[in-house]
Amino acid sequence: MGVMNTDRCRKVGSLMAIGQGIVTALAPGLSAKLTKKLVGKNFENADALEAKPAYRRQTRAFGIGLAAAGIAGYVMEIVAADAASDDTDE
Repeated sequence: MGVMNTDRCRKVGSLMAIGQGIVTALAPGLSAKLTKKLVGKNFENADALEAKPAYRRQTRAFGIGLAAAGIAGYVMEIVAADAASDDTDE
């Protein structure tokens, strides 16, 4: 078994968060449709549900926050990698 490269995994996770956040921020209606579909698996008449404008705004805000968190995580990984390479160069 090899050693897992946790730095790379954290970078990939950050990039995934950025992507998901951007999609959610730009298209909150897609998130509402997905939620309705998932709720419909366990409840009857879920297709009669309709997302209110406030829900869409909250979903958009969540997407913006998720993208910001992903960007922050990615930047922190880059800075940590640069600092680690500076330490090994000396």
